[in-house]
Amino acid sequence: MTKNFRSQISDFRFCRQTSALVLISILILSSSIFAEEEPPTITVSKGDKINLTVSALGGGEGTLATKTLQNDLALSGYFILSGNASYTAKGTASGGSLQGQVADRSGGTVLSKSYSGSARENAHRFANDIIETLTGNKGVANSKITFIATRSGKKEVYVADYDGSNARQLTHDGVISVHPSISPDARHIAYTGYQSGYPDVYAIDLASGARNRIVNFPGTNSGASFSPDGGRIALSVSKDGNPELYTVSAGGGGARRLTHTRGVESGPTWSPSGDEIIYSSDNSGSPQLYRISASGGSGQLISTGHGYCTEPNWSPDGKKIAFNVRGGGEFQVAICDLGGGTRIVSSGENPAWGADSRHIIFTQGGALYMLDTVNSHKSKILDGLGKITEPSWSR
Repeated sequence: MTKNFRSQISDFRFCRQTSALVLISILILSSSIFAEEEPPTITVSKGDKINLTVSALGGGEGTLATKTLQNDLALSGYFILSGNASYTAKGTASGGSLQGQVADRSGGTVLSKSYSGSARENAHRFANDIIETLTGNKGVANSKITFIATRSGKKEVYVADYDGSNARQLTHDGVISVHPSISPDARHIAYTGYQSGYPDVYAIDLASGARNRIVNFPGTNSGASFSPDGGRIALSVSKDGNPELYTVSAGGGGARRLTHTRGVESGPTWSPSGDEIIYSSDNSGSPQLYRISASGGSGQLISTGHGYCTEPNWSPDGKKIAFNVRGGGEFQVAICDLGGGTRIVSSGENPAWGADSRHIIFTQGGALYMLDTVNSHKSKILDGLGKITEPSWSR
């Protein structure tokens, strides 16, 4: 009786073990089948850099396109440009067109695309597509910047490529021009000019060069900032006595007052959704950052840990604010994580985020710099135009 019972137990264990092995085999086989059906993905961990080779592009415009492409990819912070790489970028550039490809180590095509335009523009767009394909992040290579420079002896408005190339003077008014803001699509620039003898807001159409005065309330009209969709502008208007926060349409109509304080409101910057605005106000004493609905209401104080905060700029991902603080006798650039925590990243003024929410530009010592906020790499991108101030970056 005991022997038969033990035999039954042994048989049961054998069956259970056999069933488990069969089940495991089925799961492994199923995983393999499903893995084969899924498309290949490129996974890059945070902080990792991708090894990438940029082969010299052929064609009459190949030299310029190659140099531009290499610079764009190096500045992005995502790549190590090496000879023994996981991916290779190659192509040809001539006659206003660029055919670009990226292949992986096995020779498989990861990206293949044609571009039409100038050699630099085509290379910038190719770089952005490489960045997005291999990292999933948005590139900044095809963006534009605007700023004030004093090369002529007066403060005039300039525009340039994001890396400081192709800088050109837009205004030749011989009077003060300040606070330029470039629209997200890089088609328009709004700024404050004194052509009439008073600080009014003007808009420039970059394609045609046409310029119109869009805000000319009595008093000061300054600090224009485009909404994410380019349809509205936030600015400071002093027609009520002290400078208050207003919004207007991109054409200057439909004025709406947002704040009602005894202080000075300045430096508005929009949330990515366009529903909120962060600005600086000295209503409680020294300038601090506040957050308000784009339709108005009460401003809510943002805790930054600093006693003097101006010129905020909201990152496109909505997670961070770059702004100026004053300490040690100089202005410094700070970044506040809206989830908590603030850090100083450099000396300098007037920070502006790029579309990737990774890079900022700012001025220091009259020159324009770019900072990679992930790896702290700092590059001077423009100098020699007198004193450069107040940069703004398209998205």
